Amino acid sequence: MTKISDFEKKVEELFKLGAHLGHRKNRVHPKAKKYIYKIENQTSIIDLTQTVSLLEKAKEYVQKLKKDKKSILFVGTKRSAANIIKELGEKYGFYYITNKWPPGFLTNFEMFLKNNIKKMNKMREEKEKGEWQKFVKHEQLKLQKELKKIEKVYQGVSTMEKLPDVLFIVDIKKEKNALTEAKKLNIPVIAIVDTNVNPDLFEYPIPANDDSAETVAYIIKEIVDSYH
Repeated sequence: MTKISDFEKKVEELFKLGAHLGHRKNRVHPKAKKYIYKIENQTSIIDLTQTVSLLEKAKEYVQKLKKDKKSILFVGTKRSAANIIKELGEKYGFYYITNKWPPGFLTNFEMFLKNNIKKMNKMREEKEKGEWQKFVKHEQLKLQKELKKIEKVYQGVSTMEKLPDVLFIVDIKKEKNALTEAKKLNIPVIAIVDTNVNPDLFEYPIPANDDSAETVAYIIKEIVDSYH
């Protein structure tokens, strides 16, 4: 159980990062109002005590996932999320997608696995073994260009051989396709939610300013630390 002093410290840290700054009043989703402390200068102010409580709840869930050897796929293609997800994904080896979501990635996963992920890994292996040397230079450049294009989308899921057990999403409005596919397959979702979206769409909402790179980085690190 988090101590009160620790709780207050986290609220203060998030406040300093600007996590409390939601969207303009006219863009607030009706179901997000329960996480709003007040409206100030036409801007919604997120109740950070709820943010910390829900973040702790999500962290407890993630700790259980680790114990049960369950996998998480981190999804965040907006600028405030992509860099930190990619950085931590490469450091800790978790699955991530930080470029455009490939439509049907979850609902048609076997096809993506066979046609893209396995192809990418095969091309990497052939390159490392020097098998590309048998081709003339312009053909090698063509292969390199093709590999780079595939890696841009799939490098964060190169070791994924089955569907993820859970999705972590930053900005469900931007990543609505990922959310829709997760819903179809009953894959639980943890998400950072701003005040312009419906937080009731998934299991573990964390209300916060998802346009703040510092806030997003803070929450992602908390989640990642709970898993590692």
